[in-house]
Amino acid sequence: MTSTASEPTGTLSTALAHAVRLLDSAPAQSAEQAREILRAVPGQPQARLCLGAALRRQGDLEAARQTLEALAAEQPRAASVWLELGHVCAAQGRARDAVQALSKATKRNPELGEAWAVLAEQYALAGDDAASAAASAQQLRAATKDPKLLEAARALCDNKLAVAERGLRDFLKADPANIAALRMLAEVGARLGRYGDAETLLARCLELAPGFAAARHNYAMVLHRLNKSEAAIAQIDLLLQSDAKNPSYRALKGAALGQIGEYDGAIACYEDVLKTFPNQPKAWMSYGHALKAVGRQGDAVAAYRKSLALAPALGEVWWSLANLKTVRFTAGDVAAMQAALAGAEGEDRYHLHFALGKALEDERHYAEAFAQYDAGNRLRRKSVVYDADEISEHVRRSQALFTADFFVLRHGQGSAAPDPIFVVGLPRAGSTLIEQILATHSAVEGTMELPNILGIARRLSGRKSRSQASQYPEVLATLGAEDLRRLGAEYLEQTRVQRKLGRPFFIDKMPNNFAHAGLIHLILPNAKIIDARRHPLGCCFSAFKQHFARGQAFSYDLGELGRYYADYVALMAHLDAVLPGRIHRVLYERMVDDAEGEVRRLLDYCGLPFEEKCLLFYQNDRAIRTASSEQVRQPIFRDGIDQWQHFESWLGPLKAALGDVLHDYTHPHAI
Repeated sequence: MTSTASEPTGTLSTALAHAVRLLDSAPAQSAEQAREILRAVPGQPQARLCLGAALRRQGDLEAARQTLEALAAEQPRAASVWLELGHVCAAQGRARDAVQALSKATKRNPELGEAWAVLAEQYALAGDDAASAAASAQQLRAATKDPKLLEAARALCDNKLAVAERGLRDFLKADPANIAALRMLAEVGARLGRYGDAETLLARCLELAPGFAAARHNYAMVLHRLNKSEAAIAQIDLLLQSDAKNPSYRALKGAALGQIGEYDGAIACYEDVLKTFPNQPKAWMSYGHALKAVGRQGDAVAAYRKSLALAPALGEVWWSLANLKTVRFTAGDVAAMQAALAGAEGEDRYHLHFALGKALEDERHYAEAFAQYDAGNRLRRKSVVYDADEISEHVRRSQALFTADFFVLRHGQGSAAPDPIFVVGLPRAGSTLIEQILATHSAVEGTMELPNILGIARRLSGRKSRSQASQYPEVLATLGAEDLRRLGAEYLEQTRVQRKLGRPFFIDKMPNNFAHAGLIHLILPNAKIIDARRHPLGCCFSAFKQHFARGQAFSYDLGELGRYYADYVALMAHLDAVLPGRIHRVLYERMVDDAEGEVRRLLDYCGLPFEEKCLLFYQNDRAIRTASSEQVRQPIFRDGIDQWQHFESWLGPLKAALGDVLHDYTHPHAI
């Protein structure tokens, strides 16, 4: 920063140093000292910077911003001015201005770690995880002095993850307690999706340095991604003890609370953040998601619309409106989406395609709607890793392993608890309807799509280099009675956080659990398993129209969808043969035709007495997170059963992949 020509040196530098020393302990005195200097030397740049910083610490953000903006206009090359201005804009909730100022600070001084740290926080608050991770990597690089660690940090900044990992592992062999290296290696693991490794590294980092707030924040985020929500919240609460107003911490806590069904707490977190930082479009979107889950549809729509007012091209919000299933887009909405699509990239682009497909289908423009769905699916398919052969191979190996004798030999093993009711199948097959009916019963609690069985299956999986006997599902043959009991108890303990009402039974609605029905039977032999099934074309095309946030990589190609459905039917048929009567099947069309009869049969299977209110499931005001949330808040209707027929001429690849499964579907409405 340049100085004015007429400044006296000794006295001025002493006064400036004193003002700076007072900033954190006595900002009001610091501000007064800066004003005294400015009365003696009008326009003195360092004094103006100190004044702006003191005003920020006093909470007079608008005066601080005006002071610093004027200074930045005169001193555009001063990184310290842009940094302080970035702090002020961030505190005001002016995210775009904060990012702009902080970016200028880092451009002028790439070694300014504090600017990178605040920039990472702003990106995290805006929901841009990739940009936040990149800024965090730059912060780590700026803080690094060791040449070998600096090389790894540069590789991380350039997203050369293999180079960074190799360098960091070598570095940690010589210096295993280096907390910067541990945090960087954890960042590599997180970017590669190896969250378990990242968790271990960050736990060690915090063991060595409990006050390392940035590492604790990373740790909380990793725990959240591992669905260890209670542990994540505990870490966030520790962070909030020393930085109670931090918006990133509060937003992350809201997400973690929502993950365990604590929607009132999640909504309060988002409202708290948005009160101070109202210009965060992704925070408004997350707030809308939480409102949707508790049935406040009008408020959810308003939150989504507020998000779009701030960021009209944010595709995920347009899709969130479409995903309510009950919102009809206006001509103005369609025009806005088409305009946004013209310049959209990545996630925004495919979200807009899916949302436009819904808008056009509602207007009965079926050819145009299919073109939008198809375009969105093609883009989404490029971004996911999926191998249909792996699913078919899993089914084949499960059929070979799970014989009738296999189960007879293990009869009576596992945890005896009857608490869980698993609803499995494919997405969009009516599972949310079944869940809502059961959750209306006085003895049953609805939760959400729980990831715990999938997690147990992943942990049991062997590495490809090992023998097949140590891989999943074959590894199940090596487990003894105590192993199976322990796994069942583990599942019950992990899911306890989801049970709020103290009812004897609870629902796990993860559809993908069908692939692990054999595992479920072994570790929880008294749990109920309900197979939700719908006409293959209706189910598959409904999934094709749906953009799933994660976990359904098979759904973005009609041929792969049909093959997945056929594999699912084959596995269920095998389990029906070796465990007759173990799985109860509900056909969606039969539920529509004879709701009371199907509900009675469903409750009989679950060993529950009939309750009339189960037929009035749509009056249940419980929170629901799935795509059908608004549909099951109204009586059963027939409108969607044959909706796929409007698109039949484009479903050739799906029909071919389904093969005989399509013609074997047993229901009066079947082809």
